[in-house]
Amino acid sequence: MLRGFLLIFFLAGLVIVAMCGFRGEHSTRTPWEIFPDMVRQQKVRAQSPIDFFADGRGPRVPIASTVPIGYEMPNPQLTAVPGSSPSGAAPGAELSRTRIAFSEGTDYYNTGKMGPNWGNGLPVPVTPELMQRGQQRFNINCSVCHGLTAAGNGIAKQFGLNTVATLQDERIRKMADGEIFNTITNGKNTMMSYGGNVPVADRWAIIAYLRALQRSQNAAAADVPPEEMAKLEKADAKPPETKPAPSPEGQKK
Repeated sequence: MLRGFLLIFFLAGLVIVAMCGFRGEHSTRTPWEIFPDMVRQQKVRAQSPIDFFADGRGPRVPIASTVPIGYEMPNPQLTAVPGSSPSGAAPGAELSRTRIAFSEGTDYYNTGKMGPNWGNGLPVPVTPELMQRGQQRFNINCSVCHGLTAAGNGIAKQFGLNTVATLQDERIRKMADGEIFNTITNGKNTMMSYGGNVPVADRWAIIAYLRALQRSQNAAAADVPPEEMAKLEKADAKPPETKPAPSPEGQKK
């Protein structure tokens, strides 16, 4: 039994030496590797040629119309009332409001902070176009977890992500707009950061639409404008239409 153990031990040592002991030896033959070395893997090295592409170049030309994250692409020129900027910002801040950007400034618009505190209020004019954009971006980025009505019942919640919060909660409704902006930018708890995916302007559009969702789900009669309330009361007071009784001749037929 001892002889068999020594034989197995000797053979195992021989295999180990054969596999690892000659690692530093130089040879013109292709190395035999159980686990391929990362030094020899197929990859593109900076400023180095490669035979994978027909032109022999490793670095490739960027695809047309693509831009790196953080690049500011000008929007089409908007018309505005004389003496004002299209976005409603101060003349000196107009450039940062009409371009696609990812939190490149230190002001409230880019950080959600007013000094050391979270700010409140939307730094952009609330227009139908802003609300439509906010609805679109919310449905794309937020509804998968928070649901279409922000009640925390998105598809991710139905498949086991139980840490999703309802945005209709009293705590969230009273939260400052700047803090919500910061949560979208940097994430919180199990929520990932969207700062690199959603531009600054779209984050404020999402917040504007979220506030509309919160108000729609927690509205009272006092929130209805008087002219709309009068229409509702008039509709309720209108007697239901009665259908004429069928004629006896029609029943005989």
